[in-house]
Amino acid sequence: MSLTAGIVGLPNVGKSTLFNAITKQKILAANYPFATIDPNVGVVSVPDERIDKLSAMYNPKRTIATSFEFTDIAGLVKGASKGEGLGNKFLSHIREVDAICHIVRCFEDPNVIHVEGSIDPIRDIETINLELAIADLEVVNNRLDRIKKKAQTNRDKETLMEVTCLEKCKKSLEGNIPLRTIEFTEEEQALIKSYSFLTLKPVIYLANVKEDDLNKKNKYVQLVEEYAKKEHAETIEICAKVEEDLIDMSEEEAKEMLEMIGVEESGLNQLIKKAYSLLGLKTFFTVGKDEVRAWTFKDGMNAKQCAGIIHTDFEKGFIRAEVMSYDDLIQYGSELKVKEAGHARLEGKDYLMQDGDICYFRFNV
Repeated sequence: MSLTAGIVGLPNVGKSTLFNAITKQKILAANYPFATIDPNVGVVSVPDERIDKLSAMYNPKRTIATSFEFTDIAGLVKGASKGEGLGNKFLSHIREVDAICHIVRCFEDPNVIHVEGSIDPIRDIETINLELAIADLEVVNNRLDRIKKKAQTNRDKETLMEVTCLEKCKKSLEGNIPLRTIEFTEEEQALIKSYSFLTLKPVIYLANVKEDDLNKKNKYVQLVEEYAKKEHAETIEICAKVEEDLIDMSEEEAKEMLEMIGVEESGLNQLIKKAYSLLGLKTFFTVGKDEVRAWTFKDGMNAKQCAGIIHTDFEKGFIRAEVMSYDDLIQYGSELKVKEAGHARLEGKDYLMQDGDICYFRFNV
């Protein structure tokens, strides 16, 4: 299951520096707008101590963590919805991601150019949010122009419902209110899903600070947090430069550095975990002497659907799943003892998978 979070922001706010750290790649990070012109994609492992413990228990030939995809998208400027800067190219790239990681500059540095000439994180956030709202509004208006007359003439129930839903979207967007903050019924969600609205995508705000400001919540970070709360969005305070410095360090060296600057967990680990959670993703495991592996699934998926994540044949010929929980395995120390304690189960196709389930799928094709 491949899901992607897009890293967005104005030019020169630290997107590419952060992306270097996320993917441990050395892409172009330059002190001028549009250093990143094509979206760069990197796949990262989701931090999860459970797979490390399972690997130590089974000592397999290989261990595979679950992964998450990040896309570094070129910097957006005011007027992008009208083609300014990289305009439509930016907007098309962001339509393809599942969630938005919006990095905001929360530090002052005369040596790093700001495209607007001053530091104002709320202005920067609203610049991007406005451009996304304008782009969504254009989609809404175009669709309404095509179906409104048809709905009035034919009185088709589904088309009338779509018009009502789009009018609701239009009112919100004209007030520069992101669609992700609006409540939609299940029917409305189904109607607008195909439009890939930009402002409907869930967002995490990344407040990029200097190393000296980490954990101090400077005035800019506080402004970003207050803004995010209104949208019921998450905020993570990071120092992109520190994250990049951690790349080449050993695990022990990185831990020492984080302790030295008073940080419990790297911003990257926080970001990966929160992006994973934001999209309603969970993890199940398959274990054995050959392989211990983590698999990503969407909350609400059943056993048969999760079997299909491993291989389509598993889903087609699904018989049942042998399931135990990670917590039970750790508590009892072995599969045999879990079974003896009566905590191993046989589940059918409709069983809703839980985070931390360890599964053996029985199938016949």
